[in-house]
Amino acid sequence: MAESIEIPDCHYPKEPILVSPITPTPTHTLYLSNLDDQKFLRFTSKYLYVFRKSIAVETLAASLSRVLVEYYPLAGRVRAGAGNDGEKLEVDCNGEGALLVEAHVDLTADRFLQGGRKPNRSWRKLLYRVEEQSFVDTPPLVIQVTRLSCGGMILCTAINHCVCDAIAAAQFLQAWGLFTSKPDAHLPMNAFHDRSILKPREPLRIEFSHPEFSSPPPQENLSDFILSQPLAPVSVTFTGAQVLRLKKQCEPSVKCTSFEVLAWHIWRSWIKALEPPPSLRTKLLFSMSVRKKLEPELPNGYFGNGFIMACAETSVEELISSNSNCAIFKSLQEAKNRVDDGYVRSMIDLLEERRVKPDMSSTLVISPLTKVGFEELDFGEGKPLHMGYLVSEIYCLLLPVVGDLNAFTMLMSVPQGIAERFHQYCTEDLDDAKNVDAEN
Repeated sequence: MAESIEIPDCHYPKEPILVSPITPTPTHTLYLSNLDDQKFLRFTSKYLYVFRKSIAVETLAASLSRVLVEYYPLAGRVRAGAGNDGEKLEVDCNGEGALLVEAHVDLTADRFLQGGRKPNRSWRKLLYRVEEQSFVDTPPLVIQVTRLSCGGMILCTAINHCVCDAIAAAQFLQAWGLFTSKPDAHLPMNAFHDRSILKPREPLRIEFSHPEFSSPPPQENLSDFILSQPLAPVSVTFTGAQVLRLKKQCEPSVKCTSFEVLAWHIWRSWIKALEPPPSLRTKLLFSMSVRKKLEPELPNGYFGNGFIMACAETSVEELISSNSNCAIFKSLQEAKNRVDDGYVRSMIDLLEERRVKPDMSSTLVISPLTKVGFEELDFGEGKPLHMGYLVSEIYCLLLPVVGDLNAFTMLMSVPQGIAERFHQYCTEDLDDAKNVDAEN
């Protein structure tokens, strides 16, 4: 596996600035739904873009000020609500502003891309660190624009996940790009901020078992091992031809999507690399949009978290068996088909009754960030050379490949001792193998 590049120290010519909406915006407390403020979502999503040509920070600040009129919760502050011992979060829509900082670094876009796209700790220099006491005290939108020595730029955005999900974040970023390239443009879609459509029912009705939250027997646990040693990032890019080859491992009678077959392949490779006992029960949680699953559907432009974690479950023995491929595909499809209006409402009610977290004991979490438009961001000087994530986590990200709608890049961190083995399992028996890892 290729090593990723070490980022030199950044130079900050100016102090960070707060960018507020250019015109007055509603001042109120925004309710966050139970899908928004789940404890496992209390982090910022750190998106990274590499552009061939830079845009003046003054221009970006001006367009950001305009787009924050529409997306004003990002200019507010997340806070603990009254009651519930501060467990419930809300957004104080006060127009305080998003944090924007300019930096310079002695690095070219080509060097960054050639040096490997797997994050390491030095990449954190590309996002300004806010010295606050807690996650709640940090502005929900922090942006660093890093000018490169070649005239390009790296743009990093940290967006509070409790405020919005990936679909909504991509919607905001595209709107920002549009206002930058065409200041007089009209947005093709307005943001919808009211989360009351996702309030719990009265009385609460928990009508499903929700295996994503159920706890296993005490002895069934991989998380202790996963967290017992340093983590190492693994990045694999799957071409469209390789995804097609994976699909051919399933019977013709079982039609599976590219996501389903990649989820199965990554889950299986992860388990094989970890080598747990065959009898262990393992889960796959994958984020799934419910925008079109609810009755009524969430409005177009819904700016919040409109997804849940669907859950498939099996034994290690069945997952790694070559005779069980189709059964695993079917279990993934059943997990998706289980998600309807009743299931989502039941989960919202469960989260109201108990502030439960997903079971992570022997679980792989996959979050697909493809097909939502992240790679379409354009500030007027062309689409990005690369779109990715600033950090690598123990959950799996499926990222878009700029210029190739059929390809997927997987990024996740695993225990250092199994990183090479996990990479090998992900890439074995695939044709065009020399292109599998983005930087081999």
